Amino acid sequence: MATGKRLNGTLRAFINQQALFFVATADETGRVNLSPKGMDTLRIEGNNRITWLNLSGSGNETAAHVRATGRMTLMFCAFEGDAKILRVYGRAKVFHPRDPEWQDLAPAFPNIAGSRQIFDLAIDLVQTSCGTGVPIMEFRKSRAEEELVPFYEEMGPDGVRDFWRRKNMITVDGDPTGIFDDL
Repeated sequence: MATGKRLNGTLRAFINQQALFFVATADETGRVNLSPKGMDTLRIEGNNRITWLNLSGSGNETAAHVRATGRMTLMFCAFEGDAKILRVYGRAKVFHPRDPEWQDLAPAFPNIAGSRQIFDLAIDLVQTSCGTGVPIMEFRKSRAEEELVPFYEEMGPDGVRDFWRRKNMITVDGDPTGIFDDL
């Protein structure tokens, strides 16, 4: 296991090769949330900073947890090639389309229907481990591009906002997510 405070070129290349990453967050109390993420939604902004575009889903735990504590861990696993796990720890901020920071960050990402937030992670610890317990699996295709994106495209912007009102305003623990500024 190797530990450091920043991403080096090798780790940056490793991240860029992965089709999938995981995000973990937690409030001071309540449940820990762990979510898979993919598509072209992650950007390495420097050796100590990662931003990623969060798409709409059935919950919105990550946003609520970041509002409450800022703590976030990203995990990348090698499912092909040499075994490796990379965990990136830090403090994140969440930005919504209504926030001025969105205008600065959003152009780095593709315009994807259902885009909900951008998370900006300031890295304070980087850790690698062997990853030999991770199975070798071949990436075939993204379900998101065939199922998730068309689902939100068909809704249109008003339908997406209605979806957020129904599914994304409160966490499973009953905490506000901040999806709308009137919370």
